[in-house]
Amino acid sequence: MFLARRIPELSRARAKVLIATGEVRVDGRRVKKSYALKAGDRVTLEGMPGAVDFDATPDPGLALEVLLETDSYVVVDKPAGVPSHPLRAGELGTLAGALVARYPEMRGVGYRKREPGILHRLDTGTSGVMLAARDQQTFDELRRMLQAGEIEKRYLARCVGVVPAPLVIDTPIATDPRDRRKVRVCTDPREVKRLGAQSASTEVLSSTPAENGSLVELRANNARRHQIRVHLASIGHPLLGDPLYGG
Repeated sequence: MFLARRIPELSRARAKVLIATGEVRVDGRRVKKSYALKAGDRVTLEGMPGAVDFDATPDPGLALEVLLETDSYVVVDKPAGVPSHPLRAGELGTLAGALVARYPEMRGVGYRKREPGILHRLDTGTSGVMLAARDQQTFDELRRMLQAGEIEKRYLARCVGVVPAPLVIDTPIATDPRDRRKVRVCTDPREVKRLGAQSASTEVLSSTPAENGSLVELRANNARRHQIRVHLASIGHPLLGDPLYGG
């Protein structure tokens, strides 16, 4: 198998899970494990550690609000201003650090050491509910459910202007090569292939006029990095106060 040969630490069994849950993309598209690679195909892999990875440093000093705790997973409330995971070894003040301090069995669960058990991310400035698994089997099953849309994720956002609703924004997105802190929407098929843009869908469920703009409810079950921010900005309604995308 291509992945197992190219990534020695990746077992064939885990590679099959990654393909089945949509973590493996060819030219930005999900593929089946039977797909035969062709010359020129661009293979991207989400959720796996890169060349540098490290354990999240336990941080018992960071308060952790647990909404639900079971033997196999926990649901917690991440406040705005707290990063989901560290960007460097030894970093404190992250949700990941608070999780491994309280649930040491999460260490090593998931695809990245720095994101122990964490099933999805929220931007540092975003508050909300996060789900984390306490063992690898639960992680793999919950990840499958997320990718299949069996777990629904909804968001509330304050936006510039009055956002039309209902509305679906499904423009592919990719890391901006001019500023890698950001992502960009890709409307040209050639650009989609060149940048390895990934499919993304944001549903605007409702929109209510509010001070300086509108309050919108959104659904994005498999939201990618900055997806909601860039999708709303692309239709002229960035999040209020968003410094990266013009709010």
